[in-house]
This record gives sequence, structure tokens and C-alpha cells, in this order.
Amino acid sequence: MYSNGYSNRVKIRLQSAGMGKNANGEGSIYKRTKDGRVVRYEGALSYIDDDGRTKRHTVYGRTRADVRDKLKQARERLDAGGPVKDDTRTVAQWLAQWRATTLEASDRARSTKQLYSDLSRRHLEPEPFGATRLDKLKPSDVEGLILSLRNQTKPGKPTDDGADPKPVRALSDSTIRSTYAVLRQALDTAVRDGLLAKNPAAAVKRPGVERHEAQHLSVADVTAILKAAEGLRYRPVLVLIAATGMRRGEALGLTWDHVDLDAGLLRVRATTGRVGRELITSEPKTDRSRRTIPLPPAVIEMLKAHRTAQLEERMRAANVWENHNLVFCTEMGRPVEGRNILRTIEIASAKAGVSGAVVHTLRHSAATAWLEGGVHIKAVADLLGHSSIAITGDLYAHSTDDTARAAVAGFAEKLGL
Repeated sequence: MYSNGYSNRVKIRLQSAGMGKNANGEGSIYKRTKDGRVVRYEGALSYIDDDGRTKRHTVYGRTRADVRDKLKQARERLDAGGPVKDDTRTVAQWLAQWRATTLEASDRARSTKQLYSDLSRRHLEPEPFGATRLDKLKPSDVEGLILSLRNQTKPGKPTDDGADPKPVRALSDSTIRSTYAVLRQALDTAVRDGLLAKNPAAAVKRPGVERHEAQHLSVADVTAILKAAEGLRYRPVLVLIAATGMRRGEALGLTWDHVDLDAGLLRVRATTGRVGRELITSEPKTDRSRRTIPLPPAVIEMLKAHRTAQLEERMRAANVWENHNLVFCTEMGRPVEGRNILRTIEIASAKAGVSGAVVHTLRHSAATAWLEGGVHIKAVADLLGHSSIAITGDLYAHSTDDTARAAVAGFAEKLGL
């Protein structure tokens, strides 16, 4: 008889194990005896696989109840469309196959594929976790992995008194969460391919990420840095990021065909960054990152002057110029390394006497200034390319709180309160 709910694929029949049947209403379970003693119980079921072939699955147990439970579990797995038993390859073996096939065939950005592969090789595939067999993997094993990642440490920064630095956590919350996400996706594929009946990682709560408010600079400090950067080749990059809140990779991936100086806007359609040993330009990771940003008049004039200087540089380079149509490029037209922009702001901030400034600080400073100036949080999220307003609110909680307080106070004043 065919089992209900399994598209007539599975035909379940309990088979004799070669010994006498127990006549107690459990005619599908048999016992093995030796010298008159019961040494184990056996049960078997037959089913038809996806290729139309009849397969036999045998289970063993020390008691009749053990075998009955195992047969029941096997029936339920088959009825649900899963494998009669889980695959025995190791987690590491499966992850390696998943990386080479499913991940590589996906439409994820190349940088994301590289990130997922790195996380898998570094944190999931090594022993002991990677040596665990798929059919033995339990939710508690995944929880143990998360704990071990949280407990990894590295030496902290040297102290002024010369004492040994205290160890600090080696991995951030976001890295641990991303590692969990990679494992869960890979095991989802194992379920899809019939290697597992269910995903043990799905029963584990996703690791949390403690969000910290973004560090920002005052308008005066940003102005001082930009002034100190005058004469440096990549100052225009800093100006654009400071004025628009763009990400560094977005600025470096910007091409002239996505800049409309007459209309005073630019379109974010690419991002440039290092993937392994290569400098790669790819599409933004999310649809919200693909956005149009208005340009203030001063930035429009800066970009016009920059384009004129770039054309002159191209004429001097002649046939050695590499034309990628990039807004920001090297003396030979090649894409710019992100570390060159970091070096530019380090030089400028040191000259300006401003500490704690990195390229991303300019983005945060722009967002903070907008919010404190009363720009609606939805508009700020759109300008920054955040996937949700919640991210903007978490990163700039102090600004949204101050804006809300000012709005309440202003309205109360209008009411004469």
C-alpha cells in the first residue's frame, strides 16, 4: 500500500529479517536470538526511490520499542518527502561541495561568495565541528560552535604602561552571525537535495548583534579634515563621501555615465573593493543600495573641475591610459585601492589635529548632520542606502532622539506651553 502524502513514490512494507515473527500484533518486528537469548530486534521497510527503484531500509534495536520507534521515524521522513536516513558525509565535505556548486551558481555578488567561502573554510570546516557527520549533527552542536566562536580571543592593544595587553574577542558579533547564516544556508541545501530530513541549524536561534552607535565628527572637524586634504590626489573622494554619505566602495565604483552634473545627481550602481587578492567592481548587494543621490552645487563644481583635470591627465598618459570611465582612478586610469583613500584621510586628519577619523566616519558624520538638521529618518535611510529604517535608527539613535525631543519642545512652544 502506498503511504499518503508522498505522491505514491514510497511503498512501505515491513520485511522479515529471516527469523520467526512475534505473534503479538507487531508482525513487522522480528527478533534475533542466540543460544535461546534475544540479542537484538530488527525491522525493515521497502520504498521506491525517485528513480523508480525499490530500496530496503533496515533498522536495529536492543528492544522491540527501539525498532518500532525507528521504523516510525523512517516512515514519517519518507511521508514528508525526506530521505529515509541522513547522509553520512562530514560537515566539511558537504560545505566544500556546497561552495563549489550551489554557492558558485548563485547570483550573489562575487564579494559575497568570497566572504561566505572564507567564513566556511575558517570557522565551519576545521575540526572538530567540520568532522561531524551530517547524520550526527544536532542543534546543540551548532550552539556549541557559536559558543566556541564567541570565546575565541586575540591579544588586545598594547598599554601605555608596558603591561601585557589583555585578550579581546577575536570575532565580532556580525562575523559570528554571518558564519551561522552560511551554515544554515548550506544545510538548507542538504535538505533540498535529500541528504537531511531537517536542518539542525534552523532549530537554533540566530546569534544576536549588539549594535553600537556610529562614531561621527562635528561639522567643524569634517571641514578641517577636508581643508587639510587640499593638494592630496584623492581629496575629491573625501569631499563626495562627506557631502553625500556614500560608502567608500560606492564612490570608487562610480563611473561618469552615472553622474549627471546638469541635473545635479548621481546614481549608485556599482561598488569597488578587494575580494581576496583582486580589486573587483560589482553591483551593490541590495536593491536599496541602488539609489539616486542629489548633489549640492559646491560638489557639482568640484566634480566639473575634477573631470577637467582627469581629461588633462588622460591626454598626458596617452596610450597607456586604461579607460574604465571611472570618476576616481589612478594616474593611468586604473581603479583605486581603498587603502589609498584611508591613507588620504589619515594624513589629512593628522594635519588637522582630528583623531579617530576613518573614511566611514565621514559617512556617519553626514547622516548625523542630516538627522540633527531635521531631515526625516526615511529620507536619511534612502540617502545612505540602508535596507531598513531600523538600521538607521540603531546607528544614529542619539540623533533621532535629539530630533524627536526638539520637535516635541518646538510644538509645545507653539501651543504656548
